[in-house]
Amino acid sequence: MARVCVFDVNETLLDLRALDPLFERLLGRPELRRAWFAQLLQSALVSVVTGPYVDFGRIGRAALAMVAEREGIALPADAGDEIMAGLRRLPPYPDAAPALARLRDAGFRLASLTNSVEAVAVEQLTNAGLAPYFEAILSADEARRLKPAPEPYRMAAERLGVPIDGLRLVAAHAWDVVGALRAGAAAAFVARPGMVLDPLGPRPDVVGRDLVEVAEQIVAREAAGA
Repeated sequence: MARVCVFDVNETLLDLRALDPLFERLLGRPELRRAWFAQLLQSALVSVVTGPYVDFGRIGRAALAMVAEREGIALPADAGDEIMAGLRRLPPYPDAAPALARLRDAGFRLASLTNSVEAVAVEQLTNAGLAPYFEAILSADEARRLKPAPEPYRMAAERLGVPIDGLRLVAAHAWDVVGALRAGAAAAFVARPGMVLDPLGPRPDVVGRDLVEVAEQIVAREAAGA
């Protein structure tokens, strides 16, 4: 059984939609926040596949410049600083704290695992009021490769003192779920609006519409010895 649950942060626990007003002010169109995050993930995957390692913050700034150039927008000089500062102040989804409390009260160990560098992750989860739920706030930066490469998941298992199959990743991104499963961990998928599983990847044994539903399924599987 995977009694250690490790949570992705951005779009799983924290709501990126809070950045929309910043994108409206700085780039003139709030919907470009989605284009920026999609470009960030694409560029991160390029870094994973081709190397060398680049931290998530640098990739985020480069992705912002790419979106602005693509759209013919002149970025203010401090736009990158403002967006990255906004990332540190994201609000939690309403289901985050109840789900974490449910798992903690059921005896599960909880940690987070994000592609953001550790200092950013600590500030994010502290500002969101979620840091006290976690025994560790882990960053793929420590492994010098970003998720979904196998090294971050294996690093998390090592840091938490469990075998990789004793770890369960909880995420709202199909690529993250596939990465964890391919690395040998269990996984749970949070099917937030617009998020779907990859039909080409392995399917996790827990899939829920929100974090509370996911938490209840994890607890039920533990009770059943599954």
